[in-house]
Amino acid sequence: MEIRQLEYFMAVCKTLHFTRASEELGVTQPTLSHQIKALEDEMGTLLFDRIGKKTAITEAGFILLKHCHTIFNSMVSAREEIQELQTMKQGSLTVGALTGELNQLVSQLLLEFHDNYPNIKITIISSDDIVERALQNEIDFALTIVPVHDERMTTVPLYEEELYLAISKHHPLAHNATVHLDEIAHLPFILFPKYYKCRQQIDAACSLQGISIAPLIETDSPEAIISLIENQAGVSILSRTLLNIWNNEHINIIKIENPSFHRQIGVVHHKEKYMGYAAREFIDLLKKTTEAYHLLLPST
Repeated sequence: MEIRQLEYFMAVCKTLHFTRASEELGVTQPTLSHQIKALEDEMGTLLFDRIGKKTAITEAGFILLKHCHTIFNSMVSAREEIQELQTMKQGSLTVGALTGELNQLVSQLLLEFHDNYPNIKITIISSDDIVERALQNEIDFALTIVPVHDERMTTVPLYEEELYLAISKHHPLAHNATVHLDEIAHLPFILFPKYYKCRQQIDAACSLQGISIAPLIETDSPEAIISLIENQAGVSILSRTLLNIWNNEHINIIKIENPSFHRQIGVVHHKEKYMGYAAREFIDLLKKTTEAYHLLLPST
């Protein structure tokens, strides 16, 4: 079995078309077909079903494809580790963050990281499927809600945080120390869209209590949510991370009880992924920053 054969195999898996795969690889279709046939002979089974003009991956093909991802990810990690020995404090870093305040948190660290390591090129990617991107080796690591239930991933816990009722300081409830969820369910809520992980946690917790919150406004902009609350357009349930980032003196924070809302935040990466110098330094910066943030807002 040769690396070239595996590259050809993955190209066919990607396109499910021998002609297009051969064009992408820059080889003739007979050459591609010959290499796939040789690989199938070595494996002792068909890797593709060829029915008419359609090509489909067999069950054996899917097994090999899974291991191909592991093999090529390991090769990339080996190359990065060797290059790091030659170019310490240089190179590139791609950081993923769950859409919302976690992406905002990572973005805020760009300037400090760049000042410390001006020769490292850094890219920030915000996505709702950020764990899948880490699995596909599209990013070095991701900041997200944990745990992530996938044995291929390694998790570095950062912190646990509570979600609070955020309300204008002029609201009648503004000076309450605590509120129960059923006491506030009728209020005009401003929430993130339903596809946000944080929103899904809120909806799930409410559902367990037999409570339904129908938001008056949905927006994916943290800045808009903060502004709307300040101007008394409604209230929201926001994470400690977001509240510490904005630290708006015109908004009061109230602890929610029965139930309270908590979540864990951590860094995840593929267990086969080599965490290079840049990645380790950025994770250390994340640890220091979140530690400082979560000392700013005391529990009530």
